Amino acid sequence: MTPRLLYRILAVAEAVTWTLLIVGMLLKYVVGVGDWPVVVAGPIHGFVFITYAIAAALVGVNQRWRIPLIVLAVATAVVPYTTIPFDLWADRTGRLDGGWRTAPTEDPRDHTWFGRLFRWMLTHVAVLATSLAILAVVIMAALLAIGPPKLS
Repeated sequence: MTPRLLYRILAVAEAVTWTLLIVGMLLKYVVGVGDWPVVVAGPIHGFVFITYAIAAALVGVNQRWRIPLIVLAVATAVVPYTTIPFDLWADRTGRLDGGWRTAPTEDPRDHTWFGRLFRWMLTHVAVLATSLAILAVVIMAALLAIGPPKLS
């Protein structure tokens, strides 16, 4: 799976879960069917949001995006459906070109402790996937412990 494909899948998934959440809110507040649509759609959207944010950071680091661009990529998940135009823009401008950086280059950033660790994680996919899944679960658990947003 390329960085482009991973990013595209999660950008679309994030937009789809926005739809689920919006439909759930309409069913709850307009139709009046109770809390269940938001109780179902909310955690799904939340988990995909977190997964998208982690993947955006991972892809951004891999593609050598500057930190403000990585922050912008993550922030697009906050506004419904903006992950899709950002993904299209990033693809069109070449920011998603290339594969995973598993081998060092002449770039001095590849020879730092972070660059070596990043490449090691990319070459040990099971460790990377497990670590990122644990990170997503920990973030989700912390947010669930804090509780849902309070609407006035």
